[in-house]
Amino acid sequence: MKTQPKPEIPHVASLPQDMIELQQSIASLPEPQRFHVMQMFDRVAQSTHRRQRILGLVQEALGQLRLDMKYLLFDLEATRRERDDLRRSREDETGF
Repeated sequence: MKTQPKPEIPHVASLPQDMIELQQSIASLPEPQRFHVMQMFDRVAQSTHRRQRILGLVQEALGQLRLDMKYLLFDLEATRRERDDLRRSREDETGF
């Protein structure tokens, strides 16, 4: 019987513990069953890895958005202070 090449799995360390345990259980199956189940496991593992990467990107984008919001609020407050100072100086000059 010819063995099929094993598909690439994302880094095992980045998988949840229950998936690592499942992989170990699959490894104990007889060869014909193991190959078919392992193909499905590999797809799930790749999907999990992809979701983890996407979640990381979303978290990074949210962090950047929070920082941008802080800068925008600071800029808004500075603009308001400048506007109020300009109004006061005009009122002082014109008396209104």
